[in-house]
Amino acid sequence: MRALFLLLLHLSILLHPSSPSPVLAGKKSRGTDAVEQILRREESLRAPPSVQLAAAQGVLRRLLPRHTSSFLLKVVPKGLCESFSCFRIGSVVNSSLNGPEIMIEGSTAVEVSSGLHWYLKYWCGAHISWDKTGGVQVDTVPSPGSLPRVEGQGVKVERPVPWNYYQNVVTSSYSFAWWDWKRWEKEIDWMALQGVNLPLAFNGQEAIWKKVFKDFDVGNEDLGNFFGGPAFLAWARMGNLHGWGGPLSQNWLDQQLNLQKLILPRMIELGMTPVLPAFSGNVPAIFRKIFPTANITRLSNWNTVNGDPRWCCTYLLDPSDPLFIEAGRAFIKQQIKEYGHITNIYNCDTFNENLPPTNDPKYISSLGSAVYDAMVKGDNDAIWLMQVPKSLFCFTRNWNSRLGQNMEVQRQGELQGDGGLEAHGWLFNREIGSSRGGWLHGTGWTVAGGMRLRAGWQGVDRQLALLHSVPIGKMIVLDLFADVKPMWKTSSQFYGVPYVWCMLHNFGGNIEMYGILDGISSGPIDAWVSQNSTMVGVGMCMEGIEHNPVVYELMPEMAFRNHVIQIEGWLKNYSFRRYGQANHHTEEAWKILYHTIYNCTDGIADHNKDFIVQFPDFTPRQKGSQVLHISKNTNSRFSFRETKSNPQEPHLWYSTKEVIEALKLFILAGTSLSESLTYRYDLVDLTRQVLAKLSNQVYLDAINAYHQKDAGELSLQIKKFTELIEDIDTLLASDDNFLLGTWLESAKKLAVNNEEKKQYEWNARTQITMWFDNTETNQSQLHDYANKFWSGLLKSYYLPRASTYFSYLLESLEKNEDFPLEKWRKNWISYSNKWQGGQELYPVKAEGDALSIAKALFAKYLS
Repeated sequence: MRALFLLLLHLSILLHPSSPSPVLAGKKSRGTDAVEQILRREESLRAPPSVQLAAAQGVLRRLLPRHTSSFLLKVVPKGLCESFSCFRIGSVVNSSLNGPEIMIEGSTAVEVSSGLHWYLKYWCGAHISWDKTGGVQVDTVPSPGSLPRVEGQGVKVERPVPWNYYQNVVTSSYSFAWWDWKRWEKEIDWMALQGVNLPLAFNGQEAIWKKVFKDFDVGNEDLGNFFGGPAFLAWARMGNLHGWGGPLSQNWLDQQLNLQKLILPRMIELGMTPVLPAFSGNVPAIFRKIFPTANITRLSNWNTVNGDPRWCCTYLLDPSDPLFIEAGRAFIKQQIKEYGHITNIYNCDTFNENLPPTNDPKYISSLGSAVYDAMVKGDNDAIWLMQVPKSLFCFTRNWNSRLGQNMEVQRQGELQGDGGLEAHGWLFNREIGSSRGGWLHGTGWTVAGGMRLRAGWQGVDRQLALLHSVPIGKMIVLDLFADVKPMWKTSSQFYGVPYVWCMLHNFGGNIEMYGILDGISSGPIDAWVSQNSTMVGVGMCMEGIEHNPVVYELMPEMAFRNHVIQIEGWLKNYSFRRYGQANHHTEEAWKILYHTIYNCTDGIADHNKDFIVQFPDFTPRQKGSQVLHISKNTNSRFSFRETKSNPQEPHLWYSTKEVIEALKLFILAGTSLSESLTYRYDLVDLTRQVLAKLSNQVYLDAINAYHQKDAGELSLQIKKFTELIEDIDTLLASDDNFLLGTWLESAKKLAVNNEEKKQYEWNARTQITMWFDNTETNQSQLHDYANKFWSGLLKSYYLPRASTYFSYLLESLEKNEDFPLEKWRKNWISYSNKWQGGQELYPVKAEGDALSIAKALFAKYLS
């Protein structure tokens, strides 16, 4: 039966209209003319074919140690491909006993590894995902000597565009913060198998900066309050904050630099082009004293509660100052000294989530020129890779965020943001104005509550000023949010500048099932075939990884596709590959998930705001907080809100009734799939998803009971909500991949003494909870931004928070008094700060049977 399915799987890939076909002779993406020289230069920096071949063989050996003799791998830099790069899969003619059966050729080791993955997927039914999303499923790969043949002349797959980019500048903190070489080696293997050939490589840059700043007479003590802590380095690098979570020890600096010196060679050996950081102008405060005549600006507050100067308001060396180019040149040169001349591509994002001092096009143009000039002074062939915003105008919060001050927005036009007005202020946004109420002139928006919609760089003249501040072909831009807000459509293909179509997908490393599979399949193709296209790559720019494996199976595949994939057929094959066998229940479940959870078409970027993990913090009697239109379903114990209606409610874009049916099918599949790690991960994740949405409705029912002054009903809903937290924690505890303890222990493992251990654990705990600073009665503006559904975190953090809030809520109702908001905040924030500094241990191994627990919870809440 399995052999028959594998045959049908193979035929479907060869014959199905979604299968890759060779790129027509001479056909290239129309945006590639400007980057042909880049490709030639990067090719000259690659490792020799023999070195790449050894690296590809290493990937095979670590993935399938029993099959190292079954594959004949070849790196063929010239003559194999018609355009950029490719791989070819074929059977070895006259294969001898115990000799190679399948030959995989590729223009680089990445292409060879991608070809290996392609063969394992579409001839052997294997599946490869991160360990924390179930890991690899290779049980379907036949034994050596029995591998499926590739008929005829074989299959050649060409990339339609040259690059497959990977990472976001903040992934380094949300996901990679505590990784050692063992974990990085696995990730680089995953990159190679997925075809990633343009990865960001940001480790170790603080050690480089320390050496550079020493030449500018900056002492070690002056850097103690400049670098952020290990879990907050990304934002210190961008100039959003300084000192928070620090200082960095010499051990950390050495450790990360040594790690980078393992990461970069492996990337180079595989034929990848690493993207290294460049100077954006962020300098230590001491620069003002050392260089009193330099043009140094202090930036505005970025999300601190009260503008605390200990970590607020960093210093920016103006690009017009000669010192800017000197510092930028020194940084590039120091990297080359440490790592060798391994790349020409450098990332620099100017004013990331900060505002420039002026939006004058002349200033913007000079800024771009200076950033580029600093790169070129360090590397004559430098190419600037720049992150661009998710929309031509985004809205950034800049109001007094004393929690409890209600904000209302009445919409005449259409705002597509991150669940309302919480959209990141990336590069191209515009000044709209501010108001204490009333119409904002020329916008069609009413704003109350002291909100300010802030300045930016929206407008063709300003965009052109930046994009054309360097020669065409010397800049590559990342259309960072193209999966939801494709900028290439509204910027005339970036006015001729080459760009990478990117999927952002995830914020803060939240655990939430979410995606737009149709958009992933069609979006890059639409961009590639569009008139005057300048698209030169696809990319994954998620803020955090290790979630939603189906999304990260499909997205990198688009690097090798030149037409739209038919998702329903692809998902049937995916279900077989992921679980290692055909199963009618999971196939039907994935059909439902495709049309619900993975079909978010409302234009809202999902950032998990489920009430358990991002508990509301306002007076429940405030205007705007009352819950309206709560539906009741007499056939079920609890009901769900099917659509979003209130901006204070979590994002819900699908029918929960249908997803419950998908969960039911998943549970039924457990009869034959219970031993599968990938199945158990998906079962736990889907059960968690369903119960999290249920808990949102229970919370709303509780608040509604409060408004109805029904103490009995309120008590009932409180009990249901807290029970749900406990039950979800128990569910998550049954899978190794949903444990708080793993995150904390990985942080402590990098420490060399007790002081570091305590600091690293504080960093790890703080990032996933309060995130940034607070006062006694004001939570951080970023609290719960990086929330996680992890066992241990629910019971020790989210449950006490909810219980404390509800106890005050019930007491205020029974006494007919106003809700004591300040008292509640003071109580909760004190607990939170103590938890951040705690050192209690949490399990790192799963307990309980996931299937049995999922069945019991389904019966308890959903029958």
